[in-house]
Amino acid sequence: MSGIREQDRIMSIDILRGFSILGIFLVNMPYFHSPSVEDPLSWWPGKWNRILYAVIDILAQASFYPLFAFLFGFGAVIISERTSQKGLSFPSVFSRRLIILLFIGGVHAFLIWHGDILINYALFGFVFLLFYKKSGRKLMNAGAVMTLLFTGAISLLYLAGSAAGEEVGAPQNNIPLLQHSMQIYQHGTFSEITSERFNEWYKVNNPMYAIILFLSIFPLFLIGAGFAKLKYLSEPGKHEKSLKRIFMAAFAFGFTIKLLPYFADYNYFYLFLQDNLGGPLVSIGYIAGLALLLEKKKAKYLLRPFSFVGRLSLSNYLFQSILCTFLFYSYGLGLYGSLSFIGGTLLALAIFIIQVFLSFLWLRHFRMGPVEYVWRIGTYGTLMRKNKAGEHG
Repeated sequence: MSGIREQDRIMSIDILRGFSILGIFLVNMPYFHSPSVEDPLSWWPGKWNRILYAVIDILAQASFYPLFAFLFGFGAVIISERTSQKGLSFPSVFSRRLIILLFIGGVHAFLIWHGDILINYALFGFVFLLFYKKSGRKLMNAGAVMTLLFTGAISLLYLAGSAAGEEVGAPQNNIPLLQHSMQIYQHGTFSEITSERFNEWYKVNNPMYAIILFLSIFPLFLIGAGFAKLKYLSEPGKHEKSLKRIFMAAFAFGFTIKLLPYFADYNYFYLFLQDNLGGPLVSIGYIAGLALLLEKKKAKYLLRPFSFVGRLSLSNYLFQSILCTFLFYSYGLGLYGSLSFIGGTLLALAIFIIQVFLSFLWLRHFRMGPVEYVWRIGTYGTLMRKNKAGEHG
């Protein structure tokens, strides 16, 4: 394989970003239009709803937020290289970016939708400043070791409990809690919904879960940064053999682990492994596979629409939340609880297609998204000279 040109290399990163925005949206959609259930397989009625849930669970759940985290780390290295070339301090520039992102994430989490990922990325980004000078190989090894130690330690706790006679529980839906959530989002005031939104956010962002979130997200920052330093995505032709090995191993092990709840036992232990080991492995498989695929001109042409969304990834991510909360919450159209899983998935696909067209039209007139403009102004104090179309910064 021949190395891809600079312009095509940039498109490949944007295609990955657009692909991750679609995957995240497919996973998030049920949480926009329905309550957060512990056991979706018993919640959604009908065979086809459950089949589609299983397909998205295996292909997308816990595989696309790691992809987004990977790209966050990848982008951080690109920024560090560019700030160095311009004689700027990377820690200062990156810290300002993180502070602005933290503010955007706070507005998103507490005033729009509780499922925000931006706050975590911003906070964990400060920890990345301790690692960014490491070599690409050390970054990748650190990310892999951190993931294995985390999943290994939790697995030992489960096994120790099992050996002591403790039964590994299966998820069960708390029906009164789900009914309360339905009532709030269907009929509550904005103030009541805001209170509920904070409670739901805190459930998965309290100090105990924050450690789990860090150990599941931060390793992907490091692996993404390692990929950038080793130029696996900018020069995939030079790394074809390595990328093929990564692709095959990540998919083989990743999908095997993600299938465990369906073919072994549907319990918390296998669900933990599915999300925290299987999900990231599948994510790495997607990255390596797309890097190889995008070496082909026809594939780049067919997948180019993803790059439109990817170049406006932050704006598009927030747009999805704003639109969906308006559609489903009581202060909007009030459609909460009215969609099936299939209906929600079809709606997500339709909205994403609209985002592709809107992003294409926007990029005919502007070089970055509206939120990206604000982010850049907040970072540098003024809007720097615009990059060429498609440039990341």
